[in-house]
Amino acid sequence: MPIGNGEIAAMFDELADLLDIEDANPFRVRAYRTAAEAVRTYPKGIAELVAAGQPVPKLPGVGKDLADKIHTIVETGRLPLLDEVAERTPRALSDLMKIGGLGPKRVKTLYRELDIRSIDDLRKAAADHRIRDLPGFGEKTEQLILDGVGRLVEQGSRLKLSAAGAVADSLVAHLRAVDGVREIVVAGSFRRRKETVGDLDILATAADSGPLMDRFVAYPDVAEVMSKGDTRSTVRLRSGLTVDLRVVPQSSYGAALVYFTGSKAHNIAIREIGIRRGYKINEYGVFEDGRRLRAPTEAAVYRRIGLAWVPPELRENRGEIEAAAEGRLPKLVREEDLKGDLHCHTKDSDGRSSLLDMARAAAERGYEYLSVNDHTKRVRIANGLDEKRLLAQIRRIDALNEKLDGLVVLKSSEVDILEDGSLDLPDSVLKELDFTVCSVHYGLELPSRRQTERILRAMDNRYFTILGHPSGRRIGERDPYAVDLEKIMIAAKERGCVLEVSAHPDRLDLTDAGCRLAKELGVKLAISTDAHSAAAIGNIRFGVDQARRGWVTAHDVVNTRPLARLRRLLARP
Repeated sequence: MPIGNGEIAAMFDELADLLDIEDANPFRVRAYRTAAEAVRTYPKGIAELVAAGQPVPKLPGVGKDLADKIHTIVETGRLPLLDEVAERTPRALSDLMKIGGLGPKRVKTLYRELDIRSIDDLRKAAADHRIRDLPGFGEKTEQLILDGVGRLVEQGSRLKLSAAGAVADSLVAHLRAVDGVREIVVAGSFRRRKETVGDLDILATAADSGPLMDRFVAYPDVAEVMSKGDTRSTVRLRSGLTVDLRVVPQSSYGAALVYFTGSKAHNIAIREIGIRRGYKINEYGVFEDGRRLRAPTEAAVYRRIGLAWVPPELRENRGEIEAAAEGRLPKLVREEDLKGDLHCHTKDSDGRSSLLDMARAAAERGYEYLSVNDHTKRVRIANGLDEKRLLAQIRRIDALNEKLDGLVVLKSSEVDILEDGSLDLPDSVLKELDFTVCSVHYGLELPSRRQTERILRAMDNRYFTILGHPSGRRIGERDPYAVDLEKIMIAAKERGCVLEVSAHPDRLDLTDAGCRLAKELGVKLAISTDAHSAAAIGNIRFGVDQARRGWVTAHDVVNTRPLARLRRLLARP
């Protein structure tokens, strides 16, 4: 059975982790991580292309050597270099890199000093207090590791939305090749755009379900066919993800889509309203006195019970039903509303694409502007820029803008907020920028009062514009740092500052609840990618998803404005 893109990417990720632990050349490590990202996000099955006699497609950052390795994986199911490295460094050590705070050096120390080879070994060592005495660790780090193990176990087989999206896109494309398919959509928490997904629920209508079910169970990534029937089949993919396919009559499609999209709480509320109006609503349709009423679309189902159609992102029973009844549902922000991206990185710090390549990717999306925000000097691990290097970058951006047509590259920086609340670069340099994105990267363990005061002090600087990834969390890897976010938001509104909604698939920060709080307090937001490659500029859709779940409209987002209006909005009073 052909190997899936996800499996190829996982091999490159694992190889990168093990080489990192071995202190391999960082450029070599980065090359494998770049290849993993390129393969994972490629929209077609690479193994299927190769099986059809086509070469490995040209992918960003993937040259002949890596393309040859991909071809070997497709042909044999193995990566010989990974097997070779794994003989020196246990493969299970790669899993330890998923724990927040455990970089390659610490993983190596744990392996050498305590013979820790697995997540279970790590949990036992932390619970027995054997980690705190190691050089460079301590009691706090030991507790953070224990917390991280708990998060990883709790997350289990749940996938981040972006990873689930790659699977869903490939599956839907695979199924659309069947003649007679009319409707096909991935429902459930995926359609509601939750930040993690436990399984996939696919709903379809077709002239004949048989060929669709046959093709579904023959999908290349299927590890086990759990059930197969005329109207429902279930498979488990090699990644462990369970996928359910239901084929329903066209007349039931609207009701089925409402039902299988959820959430459970939203559906219960819908059914209760239906009962009060004399209707029975389930996945088969809307019924009155046992007779099925015409409701072929979701809008028709909602209309039957006196509600406006509710966007899937809002279906959590958090006030959307009342708003739908009263005609006050918000007009949610859309990806096409955005005029540009206000946070990305280039090769000048830890990005993987050049300034020109990032600009071209933004222009291809039809953006009016793109902001370059390379790290500042405090973030040494990311090759942060000092004053001299940033000023040189500013000059190069000015020169590039003279050549570009239709796109303006904005001069910015992701400025580190130091522990005393000062910014990582002097005002004499910051004033040369169009605006700043200011972020916390170190001192995440500070207590809430000190962390809040730190950020508030930074926001007092007249050159502070946007608070980057405001809670510092990484999904499934690191909890948010302790901070009074409401206090931060109130201060941001008073000072004319903006909060970022990071579309980075590992962050999605602000959370949906944070987005809604910001909206209610009247704080402006910036939806940005924190892209580290040209391809990652496309991740903006995940930030839009998060904002929509927080009831955010285009008016609430600064980068829905044309450049001239954006400049006025970002100018501190």
